[in-house]
Amino acid sequence: MLEYKKIYSKRYPDIPLKVIEGHFVTPNSHINRYIDMATMKTRQSEAREVAQALAQAYASTTVVDTIICMDGTEVIGAFLADELTKSGVISMNQHKTMYIVTPEYDQLGQMIFRDNMMMMVKNKKVLILLASLTTGKTVSRAVEGLKYYGAEVTGVSAIFSAGTKVAGLPIHSLFTTSDIPEYVSYNHDSCKLCQSGIKVDAICNGFGYSEIQK
Repeated sequence: MLEYKKIYSKRYPDIPLKVIEGHFVTPNSHINRYIDMATMKTRQSEAREVAQALAQAYASTTVVDTIICMDGTEVIGAFLADELTKSGVISMNQHKTMYIVTPEYDQLGQMIFRDNMMMMVKNKKVLILLASLTTGKTVSRAVEGLKYYGAEVTGVSAIFSAGTKVAGLPIHSLFTTSDIPEYVSYNHDSCKLCQSGIKVDAICNGFGYSEIQK
């Protein structure tokens, strides 16, 4: 059983992050720290606190019609919509309220939306919400895919981000590598952990991790 320790953000000391040390394989990289956000994404009180903190990054002049929730962040997304509305962020939707949308993906990982979901994306100003952003590849694909549907991305928010910008957009995150200075991400074909003979502890993605029996 992998053990975690809690990390507290310098900017948001009331929000703890669970970090597990090891060798983890993600869809886009190998990492030496896995960030467990399961309770943040599912526990009502934690999800609300995360949403309140993320909302602080957006001015009242920002327009958000739809929040695209990736990595299982739907609960946070609903609270974020409430917080943005309270702070004066407007929606151009006819009913003056935001859509909370979970995208579907095809076999190549391309984001797709069915016909009955198109009205929530087409010609809308959208905010992308993620749990974790490491290489930026997933978000870059998402931004490109949303353009196909005529959507305009007005913001990118994440609980943790290893970068500050993706696809020309600033990333608003609660935690960065300054909070976890030991955090390192490697390409699959140049992982120093693999080169050092360190076995993989778990396979992980936006849903969680699965330990590998050794």
